[in-house]
Formats: sequence, C-alpha cells, structure tokens
Amino acid sequence: MPSRRSILKTALSGLIAAPFVAPSIAFAKAPYAVDQAPGFYRLKIGSAEVTALSDGTVALPLAKLYTNTSEQHAQSVLNDAFLPELVPTSVNAFLVNTGERLVLIDAGTGAYLGPSLGKLVSNIEASGYKMDDIDDVVLTHIHTDHSGGLMSNGKRTFPNATLRVNEREAKFWLSAVNAKAATGIVKQHFGEADQCVTPYVEAGKFGTFADNAAPVPGLGSILYAGHTPGHSAITLESEGQKIVFWGDITHGDILQFDEPGVAIEFDIDQKAAVTTRDIALKRAVEGKYLVAGAHIAFPGIGHVRKDSMNFDWLPVNYA
Repeated sequence: MPSRRSILKTALSGLIAAPFVAPSIAFAKAPYAVDQAPGFYRLKIGSAEVTALSDGTVALPLAKLYTNTSEQHAQSVLNDAFLPELVPTSVNAFLVNTGERLVLIDAGTGAYLGPSLGKLVSNIEASGYKMDDIDDVVLTHIHTDHSGGLMSNGKRTFPNATLRVNEREAKFWLSAVNAKAATGIVKQHFGEADQCVTPYVEAGKFGTFADNAAPVPGLGSILYAGHTPGHSAITLESEGQKIVFWGDITHGDILQFDEPGVAIEFDIDQKAAVTTRDIALKRAVEGKYLVAGAHIAFPGIGHVRKDSMNFDWLPVNYA
C-alpha cells in the first residue's frame, strides 16, 4: 500500500516535471446596472386593490422652492434628514381596481419633464395591466406632472378611459381668458394643460365632478384647494378601511410635516394651500387612515401621526 509520503513525493515530482504555465487572470467586469426594479407596490384596501406606480424621480432644489421660510433653514432641515441640495423627488400615481372598474389616479409627466421621469406606462405594464384596461383617469389637479402622461406621441395614452377632473379645476385650466392672462411658468402650464386635456374633451372622453363629490362610483373626493383652484384628494373606502390619495398636499415628507406653514412656489394660492395642508394633516391623524402622496418618497403611502415637533410621516411597512 502506498504511503502518504510516497503519494506526496509522486505528486511533487509530477509538478516539477511539468512545464510551468502562468495562470490566466481574467477580470469579469460587469457594467453598472443603473435602473431600479419596476416601480410598483401593491396593497389591499378592503376588497379593493391599490397599486402605487412610480413615474420616476426628479432632482429638485427644494430649499430654494419652499416659501414662508428661509433657504438656509429649509436646507438645514433637509440636510438633517440626509437629503442633498438637489432632492430626488418622487412623482407617484395610483391605480385602483375596485372589482368593477380600473381607475388611474393622476397620469404622470409623460415626455414633458425629462428622462428621469415618464416611467408610468412601463410600470403599469410591469404591474400586470395594459393602457386599454383603464376605465377612468381621475386627476387630483391639472399640473403637468399629473397630466403630462395623458398623451403619448400625439395620441391619448388611455384610449378607453374617461378623464375626470374637479369642475372648478377644469374651468380654471381650460379657460382661454385665464391662459392669456397667465405669466411665467403658469402660462406654460396652461399650454401643457391644453395639449394634454383637450384631446379627451374633443373625443367625448371628459367629465367633471363637483366639490367633495364622487368622481366615479366607488371613489370620493375632498376639495383641498390652494395648490390649484380645484385641487382635490381622492378617497377610497372598503370594508372599514380607508386611503386618501392626497395629490400635492405636501412636497416631500420632511419639512412640511413639521412646519405646515411652509408653502412652495408651485402653489397658486399659497395662503390657501397652507390652510388646506393643516386641515389635511389633522384629519389624517384623527382618522388614522392611510394617505398616498404624489411627491412623497415612493411608494408614497403611509400614516400621519402627531409628534413633539408637529406632525410625523410613517411610511407603510413593506408587506
């Protein structure tokens, strides 16, 4: 029987006899995978299904855009929350399947606001739905980051859907007199509203709803005017559960919860927007219902509670 020593000696002699071949060193460097996973998050509200959809994020200098405060103070608060000067700000939309109809709440930015946005259609498809499936599109308001996705390549993105907007919101944005009188970025918003909303009007696929009225069966609304004249939250209640789709009650989930008196340049009536925000925050605390925000870090769903500072945002626990 060969000994351990003889086996080792034989092996070593083979290594010595064999010619030396330098090892081939190959570094398998993979390119960076830049994209996130498809941006959708699903949960149940009673018997209804809610799918949060990301249209993407846009880097905004929020400290410069907030009003009723100083830029230095706002930036300090954002820095304390580990946010940079250019804050990646979510643009969220929400798809509600009531079992009877499929309703999209807000329509994203489309091609209007750059390549980091405009992801809504691909994320709807990734979530398992098609544009043709959507019965209604309900807008919280007609700013371009909520209505820009209504059109794609000159055609209605949601060909079978009826577009539904608060009646005072529609009256404001579709007025030629108002459009002519507008200046600056607001004038641009009027032009974009015409491009995105008017094709639905002309196709007979447009309807309005009154203040605090149901936009479609199964959903309600709350007039939270200020950000725009007809800005409305959309409500869903099922089997004792409730969620309120806030629209633009807040921009971000830090400063305006602790300091509801801080407005933003995008508010058409900043004083009214501040009053509305305070009411919405207090109602969310008292009602203990879920809230979905258009510009709160994706998926933008959570609760509001009181804390030692003022209000606090608690994102939904992943499930």
